[in-house]
Amino acid sequence: GHVESEFSDTLSPSTMKTIHDLTHDEERAAEIFRALGNPARVRIVTELAKRQACATSDFVELLPLAQSTVSQHLKVLKDAGIIRGTIEDEQCYCLDPETIHWLVLFCTQVCCPPGTALHSDLPLFDSPPPRPRAVHNGESAER
Repeated sequence: GHVESEFSDTLSPSTMKTIHDLTHDEERAAEIFRALGNPARVRIVTELAKRQACATSDFVELLPLAQSTVSQHLKVLKDAGIIRGTIEDEQCYCLDPETIHWLVLFCTQVCCPPGTALHSDLPLFDSPPPRPRAVHNGESAER
């Protein structure tokens, strides 16, 4: 049916070859990237990043998809650990911060492994972000 074609991915897990001796991190990354391998699910994740939380109806308004299809996409993201929330109810969904942080670290290790020149150019993740400057009576603290 039409709904099925909106949701189907190019490779189902049953058609992929099994690669033995993958690390836990490699298996987790494959599951997360497989879940993100659909434009509708990427849009859901980017919207959640902007809005902090959304209900199923928010995504139905945003995407040109039936509610049942949106619910299936949300289930895939939830099963992969990328989002939290309840599929059946009109409860809010949000990104799982632990999974997103893990994904950032995994991708950083892939692009800039420790011990390489690229790694030394990276900003440190454990350094705190710059603090916003204090504003007093509508004026910047800088003079």
